[in-house]
Amino acid sequence: MLREVVSSSSLRSIGYDARTRTLEVEFASGSVYRYGPVPGEVWSALRRADSKGKYFQEFVRDRFDPERVG
Repeated sequence: MLREVVSSSSLRSIGYDARTRTLEVEFASGSVYRYGPVPGEVWSALRRADSKGKYFQEFVRDRFDPERVG
């Protein structure tokens, strides 16, 4: 999955696979997690958020199952 680099103190990059509804997040620490199934609206809102780290904490972290992949 391709990820795009983001401007955030807690997130390094984010990516999304619309077919599987999987969100992939690389944290500033270098750890990579996948979350799903994540609706496309959540992905779009995360990309648009002024504070991606804050949006992630509020709307992704505790709402979708994580899987560590790296």
